Amino acid sequence: MHRFLLTPRWWGINVFVVLAVPVCLFMGSWQLGRFEDRVDTHREATAERPAGQAAAPLDSLLPVDKKTSGRLAAASGEYAEQFLVPERRLDGKTGHYVLTLLKTDGGKVLPVVRGWLPGPAGAKAAPAPPAGRVEVTGALQSAENSGTKGVHAAGGLPAGQLGVIGAASLVNLVPYDLYDAWVTVQTGTDGLTPVPAAAPANTGLDLKAFQNLGYTGEWFVFAAFVLFMWFRLYRREVEAIRDAEAGLVPAEQIPAEPTPAAEAPAEGSAAGAAAASATAPSRPE
Repeated sequence: MHRFLLTPRWWGINVFVVLAVPVCLFMGSWQLGRFEDRVDTHREATAERPAGQAAAPLDSLLPVDKKTSGRLAAASGEYAEQFLVPERRLDGKTGHYVLTLLKTDGGKVLPVVRGWLPGPAGAKAAPAPPAGRVEVTGALQSAENSGTKGVHAAGGLPAGQLGVIGAASLVNLVPYDLYDAWVTVQTGTDGLTPVPAAAPANTGLDLKAFQNLGYTGEWFVFAAFVLFMWFRLYRREVEAIRDAEAGLVPAEQIPAEPTPAAEAPAEGSAAGAAAASATAPSRPE
């Protein structure tokens, strides 16, 4: 009864199932792994840093990644130019960052967010940075975590203001070799409110993370659907053969089954002799 599984049609169906199910399971497992990675990085990013964690030298934490983002970095040098970064919210209020460039002892320049002030940028004078050589300790951030405002193009702001914190936005404003990172001072000075470190990019349980989880379910459903359709076709084929054997449907409606070579009329058998005599021309008497 099950010899129909050897027909070319069923060979094609079986090969498709054998290939489709592992692919669906692999893709589902991969999407699940992506979701679990986002959960782990979100847990690491939101975990509180140990109290009293010592600051590490800035260069030892570069380039900024998910592990070093938010770590306390130490650098020394002298403050130079200062900029204001408008429309930055803190504790539900709108204000601006005070960003000062630090000429480090190594020669490169590090953007330092010294703090936050309420109100529009430029409404009142920001406190001047300390003169002379300073030691700066702040939470390390990458350029991607600078809270980019799409409406703030570099040329669309008044002089002395900056829309995006990062080397790409500063390279045309100052003639320095810049770090592709910045720090935010965690202790308030000169009346400035310290700015907490932002979570690394692509580490939150956002819509994209739950899309990975949704795709996981879809791929597993696809695998189950392929198996369900194979079983349904198989049951229908078996039921059709049983109905034909019981005389409920004409036998010609059932797909022809492959005939094994062993069942062909053997040479010299009675059936073979009868077929040969029936087809042989009669000899005149």
